[in-house]
Amino acid sequence: MNHNILPLRTGVGIAILNSQNKVFVGKRKDNPFDKWQMPQGGVDSDEPLLQAMKRELLEETSIKNIKVLKELDQWLEYELPENLIGKIWKGKYRGQRQKWFIVKFLGDDNEINIKTKNAEFMEWKWIDVNLLPDLIVIFKKHVYEKVLIELKKIIS
Repeated sequence: MNHNILPLRTGVGIAILNSQNKVFVGKRKDNPFDKWQMPQGGVDSDEPLLQAMKRELLEETSIKNIKVLKELDQWLEYELPENLIGKIWKGKYRGQRQKWFIVKFLGDDNEINIKTKNAEFMEWKWIDVNLLPDLIVIFKKHVYEKVLIELKKIIS
């Protein structure tokens, strides 16, 4: 099957900074390796990107108390590795085209609850932003490197 004809899924990604400028990462339930990621998810049709970001954040982390610091100008894209095409998103997409947001978390850690209705993470932690590219699955690494550049502009 020619996977190049499959479209990219439109999504959002969220880099959440706490008061110490550490970034939130979660360990996915469906990922057996020691890989962590920032919250991300699909955009419903006709859903504004900002609304999609807030919905995904709530669905994955229960976080509501945020201030949006930046919406990245460019769209970031990644392609799934061959062995995952057809397994993820019911085989409808070959990867994702994401609009990333950087937000400041204004609540305290008690607000964070990853045991949500359709939980995606089995654990979470705050990490130094510089660790991001090393914790993500390899096929999303270039996306995280670009997000990291933007994060550093904000926290420097």
